[in-house]
Amino acid sequence: MHVAVPHWLLGVVVFISALLVAYQFSGRILDWIRFQSIGTRDYIADKLQLMMIEVPPEKILVGQVGLSLGLAAIMFVLCLPNFTAAIFFAVIMAVFGWVIPKPIVNVMYRNRCDKFVNQMVDGLGLMSNGMRSGLSVVQAMGLVSQEMPDPIQSEFNLILSQNKLGVSLEEAFVNLSKRIMTDEVEMFVTSVNILKETGGNLAETFDTITTLIRERIKVEGKIKALTAQAFWQGVILMLVPPFMAGVLSQTDPELMKPMFGTPIGWAILTAVLILEVVAFFVIQKVTTIDV
Repeated sequence: MHVAVPHWLLGVVVFISALLVAYQFSGRILDWIRFQSIGTRDYIADKLQLMMIEVPPEKILVGQVGLSLGLAAIMFVLCLPNFTAAIFFAVIMAVFGWVIPKPIVNVMYRNRCDKFVNQMVDGLGLMSNGMRSGLSVVQAMGLVSQEMPDPIQSEFNLILSQNKLGVSLEEAFVNLSKRIMTDEVEMFVTSVNILKETGGNLAETFDTITTLIRERIKVEGKIKALTAQAFWQGVILMLVPPFMAGVLSQTDPELMKPMFGTPIGWAILTAVLILEVVAFFVIQKVTTIDV
């Protein structure tokens, strides 16, 4: 004889099982929550500080919460009157809004570093010419900070300010390499510090570094041109599923109704979303070549 199990009993069993699992891994779960909240906030604050953007950590946390809840509220309203689907997709958008600031800040930092490296070609050339005319390293850096825009202007001004406050020039250069973490800056800082200790022609060294940076930029430009087609092909393929879902939702709503109104459909949409995110990172990894 078949006995039907009440739905509430299944819910109780699932709830108790979830509590037992949470208790078993409570330490790891708390560490993960702490990293995703306080850790992410501190990470963003540190990155912004490297870019000379002063934002209190408390405001960053408020911004994360506001973005997460804002996107969740928008998605919730768009999915009404289907309350269950609204809750489901609102949770997804809340998670998205919480994690998206970190990669955005990483992109901002990477763009700043790339811009600084591109400016080093002209900046080191200007320093080399200045030193040949009799200027010291500090005076040549002052010339660069006067003639060139940010970010090299603000970075060199910070080095000069630290030097005026008693920080040695070598230490100030090391601090630069910590703020702009690229191979080119590391090469520049190491060369200057070694030559200041051992003696040597800094002007010629700057010319050599400028040539190396210029060649690296050319090679990176060629690689980006060659990989751009593959990257955008992958992005276009990623956009096909949501585009088709939108078209079918407009042309045949009844066909797509189970996708947005049943638990199985939500599970499929979740799986598609996860696979889309994974595909993006895989495409980015495949098309990224370090020089």
